[in-house]
Amino acid sequence: MLDDFLVRATLAGVGVAIAAAPLGCFVVWRRMAYFGDATAHAAILGVALSLALSTSVFTGALAVALIMALTVSMLTGRGYAMDTLLGVLAHSALAFGLVAVSFLKGVRVDLDAYLFGDILAVSKSDLAVIWSGAVLVLVLTIWRWSALLTSTLNPDLAYASGIDPKREQLVLTLGLAMVVAVAIKVIGALLIVALLIIPAASARPVTRTPEAMALCAAVIGVVSALLGLRASFLWDTPSGPTIVCVAAVIFLGTNLSARLGLGKL
Repeated sequence: MLDDFLVRATLAGVGVAIAAAPLGCFVVWRRMAYFGDATAHAAILGVALSLALSTSVFTGALAVALIMALTVSMLTGRGYAMDTLLGVLAHSALAFGLVAVSFLKGVRVDLDAYLFGDILAVSKSDLAVIWSGAVLVLVLTIWRWSALLTSTLNPDLAYASGIDPKREQLVLTLGLAMVVAVAIKVIGALLIVALLIIPAASARPVTRTPEAMALCAAVIGVVSALLGLRASFLWDTPSGPTIVCVAAVIFLGTNLSARLGLGKL
């Protein structure tokens, strides 16, 4: 069954969507979209380094994405506005990554595959990495759900409850780096944040509780992946961008339904 490239692509899309959904909710609640964007852009530098060192792309992307996220966390509040800091680091890392790739001799690099994703080229080993990462992210999120939610809603309440918001920030950072690393082959560095925030933003107007929002976001992400792949196959369009387009249409639909007062889950 896994010898069929469409089956592998479908499983890869579903795995990434499920992993991205709950973290995407926290990205929306904490207004961290630019933070995720910076982490995703930095992953290109990780891809270049992994190819230069002949190591796993997943390992390189994860390492650099994690370093970027930790750097931003440490530098926050030290004289730079958050949007300025993220803008400098994100675009610098992306530029250094693209320049580093140009120095790789004898290595054929399809930049479009890493920038916009190449889900149809996912191999069995890629699938194993994607689902392993997705399971780790889900386990981490479920384990820290209550603490992450409390520190997101009210840091003072978190301190009073014995929860360190900075520690939970690091947990969220680790999860985001993991999602970026597993998603870069599927959706691409430039579209990863779209799959993080659009399903979550789509679920927000039609749900009443954080748990319902996370579950609804996962369903929307999976539906976007399935319909996007189907549309891509039928109309011969790029798979990654098509998945994001479907998610955007669903976002429009849920917001319209909320404005029409059709009820919440």
